[in-house]
Amino acid sequence: MNAVARVRQFGAAVVAAGFIAVAATGMYRQANGDVSGAICFPIACAVAAACVAAAAGTRFQTAASWIALATLGQAASLQMIDAGPSLHYQHYLPVSTLLATRPAMLALVAFQTLAVALAVASGARDPGLGARDATFGIRDPGLGVRGLGLSSWRIGLAVLLSIATAATVSPDVTRYVSELAFAAYLQLLSIATIALAVSAVPDEALAWIGARWLSEAADAGEPATQTLTGSRVHLDRFAWTAALATAVLAAALNLSSFERHPHVPDELHLLYHARYFAAGMLTMPAPPVPAAFDMDLMNYEPTRWYSPVAPGWPAVLAAGVAAGVPWAVNPVLTGVNVLLAYLVLGHLYHRRVTRLATVLLALSPWAIFLGMSFMTQTVTLTFALLAALGVIHARRTGGLRWGLFAGAALGALSLVRPLDGLIAAVLLGIWSIGAGGPRLRLLPLGALVIATAAVGALVLPYNAHLTGRALEFPIDAYFDKYYHPNANAYGFGPDRGVGWAIDPNPYSHSPLDGVININLNAFGLNTDLFGWSTGSLIFIALLICSGRLNRTDRLMLAVIAAVVGAYFFYYFSGGPDFGARYWFLIVVPLVALTARGVQVIGSRAVFAAFALTAMAMVNFVPWRAIDKYHHFRGMRADVRMLAAEHHFGRDLVLVRGNRRPDYASAIIGNPIDLSSDATIYAWDRDAAVRAEVLRAYPDRRVWLIDGPSITGSGYRIAAGPLQPGALGSGGRTQ
Repeated sequence: MNAVARVRQFGAAVVAAGFIAVAATGMYRQANGDVSGAICFPIACAVAAACVAAAAGTRFQTAASWIALATLGQAASLQMIDAGPSLHYQHYLPVSTLLATRPAMLALVAFQTLAVALAVASGARDPGLGARDATFGIRDPGLGVRGLGLSSWRIGLAVLLSIATAATVSPDVTRYVSELAFAAYLQLLSIATIALAVSAVPDEALAWIGARWLSEAADAGEPATQTLTGSRVHLDRFAWTAALATAVLAAALNLSSFERHPHVPDELHLLYHARYFAAGMLTMPAPPVPAAFDMDLMNYEPTRWYSPVAPGWPAVLAAGVAAGVPWAVNPVLTGVNVLLAYLVLGHLYHRRVTRLATVLLALSPWAIFLGMSFMTQTVTLTFALLAALGVIHARRTGGLRWGLFAGAALGALSLVRPLDGLIAAVLLGIWSIGAGGPRLRLLPLGALVIATAAVGALVLPYNAHLTGRALEFPIDAYFDKYYHPNANAYGFGPDRGVGWAIDPNPYSHSPLDGVININLNAFGLNTDLFGWSTGSLIFIALLICSGRLNRTDRLMLAVIAAVVGAYFFYYFSGGPDFGARYWFLIVVPLVALTARGVQVIGSRAVFAAFALTAMAMVNFVPWRAIDKYHHFRGMRADVRMLAAEHHFGRDLVLVRGNRRPDYASAIIGNPIDLSSDATIYAWDRDAAVRAEVLRAYPDRRVWLIDGPSITGSGYRIAAGPLQPGALGSGGRTQ
């Protein structure tokens, strides 16, 4: 390394240290004490500078410089997005607002634009400066891939398909069009920057990448036997390492960003559901004052109350409740899903594609953040993969037990999310009778059908216990009772929906609403699947436009089409919570097709995919964890901390504020038995409800705490401990 390189390296290292020091100051804390998502920008600057320092004086210094610039560009673009912890779809701020509030971010994007334009112009004038017949080279003005037959128009079509979901719809069409243009420009700029980076990678590094990840490219990605009767796929150290990494990351995010606390209304009742299952109860005794213990998606009857959702996930989550670690269940299942995906894909694709897809799944922000949560989607994928693996082994061995195994998994899936269970049953049923592979023998096929029906039928006595009718699902009865008939019904109609603000048509569902829901979820995929600045669907679009789809690729597309098509007829998209969560069954097909797209394009695409993934780990994941999911929807774990600090004991805590998030964050601290000696948290709804609560608990000390909607920050004790009888029926201190 010469002196100039050493000076450059030292300077970059100093810059990196400086940005870390800036991030460590208190300037990125909000008024309520929370760390702002803006802290991610100086951290990204530090990482970019460290990247330049590490590569200074080496043959990678040019590529590293472009990667650093792409990292800064993504960091800047994230700071221009209005995502945040409130319930809404994320959108770029208008350019006029950005000019007034974030001029530095726009200036950085302008600098990136200038740098890319100058580099492309230099490459056009001097082809020797460009890539040598590279996948992402700049020698060909159309960025075409000559050796692989991808012409410029195919590349252009793929990019167009990718950027079509760079932004999502808005009520104002003009606003949507302008935002889409701005978001598409940022994605195109990132694509160009990454193209310049990979075009500068030394040939020997590309040769190593090709040998390590693409040595089986000639076989188009399918197993050499073209059947599922070949050698077994075993879990190896690679698979276990990937699974452990994703489980640890999901668990760490649950502990830090989520604070082991439910944040979405669905999570709240699911955790409550699991708690009374763990206590051996199918329902709970009715609360003494239902109005003071009011929460979403709980059915209140004169003698009992219960969650109306399907029992499958609460039954699994109950194991974590019994062990005292409910927060760890989904992170563990996230790791399990990586192992199962490795096994399933290993029977469908060659080892290189399988490994690349496994890495992409393990580091997918979509999978990781759902794994951080208490939601149902992670275990849904677990049962779907178990069912697919069972069919694969039943086909390979012809044995009865694997048919039973696959059917039991499908039945269990239907007990978690019935529509997903139906989708998986139809797809695996069609696959089992010979579509896309050999037909299952009659014995395992019959076992598959019988086991699916037997396990799935367990819901019938459960339904009958809750609704009085085996064929009436509690969730439908709940919506009919608390909203209106057919509010949660499947299909189109003027009576679908419950008035949620994030539903494009809150009180009906039509084909146009279905198209809008597809746009919302496709945008979620392009954003959250990998968190790539280029858009997460770029390599899938390139694969489709290349015309090199194999039989297994088409099977994966069929799975995607089936899931998307089935949810087209459901009135709600799932909302912005955890990306396109209703479509989560397609995450494995998506990572598989992405890996195939990378394989088809070549070694430079592998470098690009890994660079983009590293950038997402630096930029997107921390930003999403801090900016959106920490105290998401106003939910906080403060009450748990107050209880430990002030030793509430056998006290009555009256929570002042709104039903959600103020009381919703506190109710999870209640015992299942509201007559027990544990702390009781009641909603201080109004004077009449308070009077009823005080009569129901006449011998307990009382605390009054104000929720975040009152304090503007965290929970705060307003009064207490007050001795029994210190509060009158009118709510005033005696």
